[in-house]
Amino acid sequence: MASPEVETVNAGADKAKIAAALVLLLGSFVAYYLLSKQGSLVQWAALLVMVVGAVAVYLTSGSGHRLIAFARDSYRELGKVVWPERKEAIQMTMYVFGFVLIMSIFLWLTDKTIEWVFYDLILGWRK
Repeated sequence: MASPEVETVNAGADKAKIAAALVLLLGSFVAYYLLSKQGSLVQWAALLVMVVGAVAVYLTSGSGHRLIAFARDSYRELGKVVWPERKEAIQMTMYVFGFVLIMSIFLWLTDKTIEWVFYDLILGWRK
């Protein structure tokens, strides 16, 4: 028997927080355009304050907490990465450049060969 989904108070509160964050974000753009006669400093201040408020409200929701946890875990994993030494990085870069050069020559020769076969041999068009 499948258990019915139970919506807890937190889920409802999270939805309200996300809705409030969206309203603040939309309000920031509305305020920016409505305050055009007040000057650009007031416009940008209202925009930034409301966007920061929207981000703060979102980060207090469950989704925001999961986003923060994901960012924290990602940063921790980034610290575990073994970065190549300078010599190794230059060597790999040269391998890539060499491969690209060889492939470009190969593709150019293939293109010219197909062009010669179709236009000169099959169709008989001389340039």
